[in-house]
Amino acid sequence: MISLTPLAAEKVQQQLERRGKGLGIRVGVKTTGCSGLAYVLEYVDSTPVTRDQFVYESNGVKVWVDGRSMPYIDGITMDWQKKGLNEGFEFINPNERDRCGCGESFRI
Repeated sequence: MISLTPLAAEKVQQQLERRGKGLGIRVGVKTTGCSGLAYVLEYVDSTPVTRDQFVYESNGVKVWVDGRSMPYIDGITMDWQKKGLNEGFEFINPNERDRCGCGESFRI
């Protein structure tokens, strides 16, 4: 399961409204960085056709996850954080063992 904090859901809704289209977001992982995996976030504009998709709804936002990514991100919470001049989505993953020094990738 994937959950969004109320603030993260509000930010996703704002971005979808600004784009003028979109059904929700897709969260996944890709192989990259010094620790091995990085989160991927993209808009979903039409219902995925593949069967290997999980769909959740959290605070009014639909979230799609492909089956390949699910073992790595099951149970995460997506939040919106503002730290100094930087702001953006933060992934709180109870399955993470550690992150690289730059914070771009993680390991399970």
